[in-house]
Amino acid sequence: MKRTAQAIWQGTLTEGSGNLSSQSGALAGLPYSFKGRFVDESGKSGTNPEELIAAAHAGCFAMQLSHFLAENGTPATKLDATATVSLEPDADGGMSISSSNITLVGTVPGIDEAKFKELADKAKAGCPVSRALGAIQVNLDAKLG
Repeated sequence: MKRTAQAIWQGTLTEGSGNLSSQSGALAGLPYSFKGRFVDESGKSGTNPEELIAAAHAGCFAMQLSHFLAENGTPATKLDATATVSLEPDADGGMSISSSNITLVGTVPGIDEAKFKELADKAKAGCPVSRALGAIQVNLDAKLG
């Protein structure tokens, strides 16, 4: 199985701009820019690669955990997963993604906190996006809501 996305960029790094489109059409000419990536902390001036990685990580993790919870006989009513991807200056003067931190609040009838955390840790380690992010620190803060 393969999925595709396209980035079109025009201009210099700091003055240029681009747009992103995806195979599914969920992203269709979505704007991104230097300002949106490195300057605007509010995140309101467009998307950026790190935000998209965070969305992919949160979504993948929630799906994987949902599977493990169902296998355990305790399907979730709701999994609220937020991934925060950190982009930091690195030693050579560039920028690197240093971590992805997942915060999870789960509504899962019939499960105790210990088993919930065990399955959440298993999902963190096993979801394909977590595996792809193996070069960075992946953290999880999971609790029942």
